[in-house]
Amino acid sequence: MIAEKTSPVSPLDPAAAEPYYRQIYERFRNAISSGLLKPGDRIPAARALAKELGLARGTIEAAYSLLVAEGYIQARGQAGTIVAPGLKPQTPVAIPEPPLDKRISSIGFRPDSILPFQMGLPALDEFPRKIWARLGARCVRAMQPSDMAHPSIYGLPKLRAEIAAYLQVSRGINCAASQVFVTSGYRHTIELIGLALLKAGDRVWLEDPGYPPTRELLAHMQIAAVPVHVDQEGMVVSEGIKSAPRARAAVVTPAHQSPLGVSLSLPRRQALLDWAGRHNAWIVEDDYDGEYRYVSRPLPALKSLDRDGRVLYAGTFSKVLFPSIRLAYLVVPESQVERFEQIIQTFAGGSPELTQAIVTAFITEGHFARHIQRMRRLYAERREATSAGLQSVLGQHVRIDAQPGGMHLILRLQGRQSDRELVARMREEGLYAEALSDWTKEGEGASALLVNFTNIDSRRTAEKLGKRILSLM
Repeated sequence: MIAEKTSPVSPLDPAAAEPYYRQIYERFRNAISSGLLKPGDRIPAARALAKELGLARGTIEAAYSLLVAEGYIQARGQAGTIVAPGLKPQTPVAIPEPPLDKRISSIGFRPDSILPFQMGLPALDEFPRKIWARLGARCVRAMQPSDMAHPSIYGLPKLRAEIAAYLQVSRGINCAASQVFVTSGYRHTIELIGLALLKAGDRVWLEDPGYPPTRELLAHMQIAAVPVHVDQEGMVVSEGIKSAPRARAAVVTPAHQSPLGVSLSLPRRQALLDWAGRHNAWIVEDDYDGEYRYVSRPLPALKSLDRDGRVLYAGTFSKVLFPSIRLAYLVVPESQVERFEQIIQTFAGGSPELTQAIVTAFITEGHFARHIQRMRRLYAERREATSAGLQSVLGQHVRIDAQPGGMHLILRLQGRQSDRELVARMREEGLYAEALSDWTKEGEGASALLVNFTNIDSRRTAEKLGKRILSLM
C-alpha cells in the first residue's frame, strides 16, 4: 500500500457517468493536491490496486498513465511508483477564524491544550507515568479473547467494586458495586441522569455561579435551569424552595462549590435533603475534586447523609488521574439501579475495557491512594506558592479569595476591570483564565479570574506569569 498510509481511493461509484479509470485518476490527483499524499510517497502497484478494487489491471494502468503524463507520479521500476518529488500541495482558501474566546467555547468548554493556569488540569508533570506504563503493559500482555469482545456497558465489574470500596472508606458512602456505573465523563453522567429521571419541561436547581456545561446540557434536554444563589455556606436552599419548590432535581457541588470553592454547610445539607425527601426530588452531587482539601480532612459526601435514597453521586478520574482518560462514575440509589440499567442498555456503548483494567490495577495495588495523598501535599504547596507569587505582583489590582480546597484560585479584580476582556487578552498571549462572569446565568456579578495552580511549580514561576498578566491589565 501507500507507505503505510490509508489508500486515497475511496469506494468507486458504478452509477457515475465517469469511467472507473477517470474516478481513480481524480481521487489520486485530489489526494496529492490536498497534501494527503506527499512528494516521495509510494503508491500501490497497479496489480495490487486492481486486486483490491476488483478491477482489470488495464483500468488502473490507464489512470496511472494520465497521472504520469501530467507529472503527478513517477515510475521507478522495481522501486515502485511514487508521487513526483517537488510537488507542492495547493494552498486552501483561508477561512477567517473567529475570535479566540469564541473559538474555544465552540469546540468545548475547555481547549485541548496545556497553558499556564489552565483550569481542569491536574499536575500532569507529577503523574506516575512509569507505573502507569508498567501496569498498561501488563494488562495488554494478560489480554484474552474474552477481553477483546464488547465491554460491559455498566463498567468493568472489578472496577465498579473497587470504586464502591474506595467511596466507603474515603467519602463515607455505603453502596454496592451494582449501584456504580462507569461513564465517559461528567457530560455523559448528566445525560444518563436526564434520560433516566427527568423529562422535557422539568425544572432543576443549579448553583449560581455554577459550572456552565451543566446549563447547556439541560437546555439541550429542554429542562429549565433555575439559578439559585451561592453564598459563604453554599447553595441558598431557602431561595431555591422559594423560586421553584417543586423542581425535580438540584445539581450541587457540596465539597468545593464550583467555582467559589466554599463548602455546603451542614444545616444547608440537611435542608436540601429534607426538601428532596418531601417532594420526591433528586439531588445530583458533583464531587469533582473533593479529595483536595487543605485545611482539614476531606468532608464526608452529601450522599453519606442520604437516608431516603434521593442523592446521585457523580465522581470522576479526570482530576485525580488525567482528563484524557475519559472515565467517570455515577452512584445511584439502590431503588434506581434497574432503571439506569435499562437506560444504559439503550444509550450507552461502554468505556474501553483496557483503560478500565489499568485503572483497576492502579487502585488495587495501592498506587491510587498514594497518588492522591501525594497530590494533596503537592497542591497545598503549589497553591501557597502561586497565591504568594501572584499577590506579590498583582496585589494592588486583585484580591485572592481564601479557599479551603480545590484546584484553582479566584482573583477578584479591583476597580472597573472587565474579567472577560482580560481573559481574552490573556488567551491571545498564551495564558489561560476563565471569567467568573461567564459562570453566572445572566453574565453579571463580581469581576474575577479563575486560574488553576496545579501546574505552577514555584513562586518564581507564578511571579513571572503575574508580570505578564499585569502588562495586560
